[in-house]
Amino acid sequence: MRRSLAPSQVVKRIKREEDDPDWSEPKRAKKEAPVTHLNPYRKPLTPLCAQPGESCTSGEKHERYIQSILSRPFKVPIANYTGPLGLRALGVKRAGGRRALHDPFGEGALVLYEPPILSAHDLIRADKDKLEVHVVVDPLLSRVLRPHQREGVRFLWECVTGRRIPGSFGCVMADEMGLGKTLQCIALIWTLLRQSPDAKPEIEKAIVVSPSSLVRNWYNEVGKWLGARVTPLAIDGGSKDEIDRQLTNFMCQRGLRVPTPVLIISYETFRLHAHVLHKGKVGLIICDEGHRLKNSENQTYHALNAMSAQRRVLISGTPIQNDLLEYFSLVHFVNTGILGTANEFKKRFEMPILKGRDADASEKDRQAGEEKLKELIGIVNRCLIRRTSDILSKYLPEKIEQVVCCRLTPLQSKLYHHFLQQANPIEKLQDGKISVSSLSSITSLKKLCNHPALIYDKCVEGESGFDGALDLFPQNYNPKTLEPHLSGKMLVLDYILAITKSTTNDKVVLVSNYTQTLDLFEKLFRSRKYLYVRLDGTMSIKKRAKIVERFNDPTNPEFIFMLSSKAGGCGLNLIGANRLVMFDPDWNPANDEQAMARVWRDGQKKSCYIYRLLSTGTIEEKILQRQAHKKALSSCVVDEETDVERHFSLGELRELFTLNEDTLSDTHDRFKCRRCVNGREVRPPVDADCNSDLSQWRHTSHKKELRDQVLKLSWDTAVSFVFHQCSHINQKTGEE
Repeated sequence: MRRSLAPSQVVKRIKREEDDPDWSEPKRAKKEAPVTHLNPYRKPLTPLCAQPGESCTSGEKHERYIQSILSRPFKVPIANYTGPLGLRALGVKRAGGRRALHDPFGEGALVLYEPPILSAHDLIRADKDKLEVHVVVDPLLSRVLRPHQREGVRFLWECVTGRRIPGSFGCVMADEMGLGKTLQCIALIWTLLRQSPDAKPEIEKAIVVSPSSLVRNWYNEVGKWLGARVTPLAIDGGSKDEIDRQLTNFMCQRGLRVPTPVLIISYETFRLHAHVLHKGKVGLIICDEGHRLKNSENQTYHALNAMSAQRRVLISGTPIQNDLLEYFSLVHFVNTGILGTANEFKKRFEMPILKGRDADASEKDRQAGEEKLKELIGIVNRCLIRRTSDILSKYLPEKIEQVVCCRLTPLQSKLYHHFLQQANPIEKLQDGKISVSSLSSITSLKKLCNHPALIYDKCVEGESGFDGALDLFPQNYNPKTLEPHLSGKMLVLDYILAITKSTTNDKVVLVSNYTQTLDLFEKLFRSRKYLYVRLDGTMSIKKRAKIVERFNDPTNPEFIFMLSSKAGGCGLNLIGANRLVMFDPDWNPANDEQAMARVWRDGQKKSCYIYRLLSTGTIEEKILQRQAHKKALSSCVVDEETDVERHFSLGELRELFTLNEDTLSDTHDRFKCRRCVNGREVRPPVDADCNSDLSQWRHTSHKKELRDQVLKLSWDTAVSFVFHQCSHINQKTGEE
């Protein structure tokens, strides 16, 4: 074989011979050897012979070098790593195959589902395109979710995917106001639209049904949290043909990437156009303020129940508003049959529970009621999640809630007695229930408690109960002007507003059940030169959003936000104010609670003061007592409080039409309080908060016991008694 005489090649041969005397030029093979990554003729960096000094042939060196490489197992260079690299080491190919949409091992990841861990042998045998993947909430949302909201999203997902109750795919989100139910449901919708353990969307479309006043709010919230990722379709009003066309286009959408996957629609519009929506299927339906479905006999309930939507979520901060049968309707809507039929539920649960809750119940009835209550809670808790607003104490400033009893003025007292003698409404009550004929009498007394001006026209016309009452008004009385001193509550309100305006920079929300009362407020504010805004049922949805935004801006001068509880009792965010006055009570405690939650919610920076005004010894105190009975029932069933006090029997409704002028507070008298001496509380309750039974609140008939300086300065006007309670302990001062 001819050797190259090139100087570079000669130097190489000399060096090889010096390094290894046994080396000789290999003979060229007839056929070229295949190209390998390792050259067997190179001298290895480390000796490969078995023993020191032992000589090896070049072939043995090559084999031993290859074996040393193959004997090293694959090791992921990150300690305790179980991600895609670790799976790839076991033979799972991720590139182009199934994988989680978001990193399940990232910091703060909210993992809703973890696929079962398979052995290396099972992974090799498994079909790589059918392996389940993690379901992870989009980090865009998970990083803003608070701990209780993360728990809520996980609960919702497990319910609607049938993992909590096999064969059932619905649930009730019963968190109290201000806990972020909307955000939790948006996180659920977005997760279902994009992910599932099968690495494909769980649903194609979702429908959100809400009161008309909240349609725009839902649209804004989706945009706030998801931006341009989702384009929702919001419908509330318009021509019939246009709405039908939009709904038809929505229902006809198909495929993995539906252009408009979320429909937001009002209850009224849904009911009127249900025939279009019934023609197709949707993956999820969410009913906001779902207590609207408490009556399973109304058209809206039937229209929604007929919808082809297996997964159902009902949102209601107050699932029990009046009775247990309404509660049954809500649970039955999301999970049909879980509590049997309505008749079965009434016999099995409602009757024994209510019998045991009555103040006059025997010990046997109480024990039987408690057993049925526990059984009901055990069934419902699998599909209902409930957190109270005390969670907000971790994130919000303190809230001081005060029930203020105000004495009637001499004119109010005379008119009240006159009406009871003339109308004699007690005879119209049957079996302790409010008859239709007595509703007018109740309304008249409630308006009289607000201000005599509200019943002046009835006195002029001499309506039943007010015949001859016109002579009781002052001779120079002018119905076109408002005289605050003729009403105890209006007098207290006048002082609260004046002191707040002159001593603080706080704003006030003023709530009433009657638009006529709002009209009186306007007269008062014009005379006092207060700047105000008003929201009632006559205002359009678009205008509502504008005035709310304007009022919440601290640079704008509006001092008072007047609110009709029926028009804006839910969904509104009025954190621009930190004082709220409930001028008159509602029979339904849920309505009052909804209205009072407008200021103490996410975003509030100042301490909040809630004033609930009642006329002492009148029907308004009876309404408060009835609220306490309903709230006790709700606490037992929804909040699982078994030690709620039983103060009022159902038969006491007959006392609605009485007037007790010889008391500081009829409600306090009925509590038979053992903590008070001479009208002053000497043993404050332990561990009570605003969610506790009213009998556990602190109370006083002396202004010195109050923390609120505004109410202290207003006391001598007409205040007789105050129940007051703080939401939580102030961590900075250690005080309540």
